[in-house]
Amino acid sequence: MGVELVRGVKLSDVAEYAYASVANGVVFTAGACPLDAEGRTVAVGDFVGQARQVMENLEVALRAAGSSLAGVAKSTVYVRSSEQADLVAVWEVVRAAFGDHDAPSTLLGVAALGYDDQLVEVEAVAVRG
Repeated sequence: MGVELVRGVKLSDVAEYAYASVANGVVFTAGACPLDAEGRTVAVGDFVGQARQVMENLEVALRAAGSSLAGVAKSTVYVRSSEQADLVAVWEVVRAAFGDHDAPSTLLGVAALGYDDQLVEVEAVAVRG
């Protein structure tokens, strides 16, 4: 009944933590960031471009943990902006990635995120299988 840390994910190795963990069949992801495989922030200044990369990276982490976007029970979307239009632009990308799976989500504007030039981050809680 321990916690399984999911490593070896085909994402950048700049993070000093596991990209996901699994406990009792529940998957918890770290915040997916707009980084390429080399750890560089993509789409600098582009909320929509970063949101697309974030969702791709989230899918990779979920698959590595034995889940998928369809297994997400809750997500949290962080946008480095106080402008509602920026939040809505990011949300449209996130919503499109989830398709018909309209699990609960929280959308937040925040003052800062962890990487240089980062505008978007998404974390999720999902189930395996």
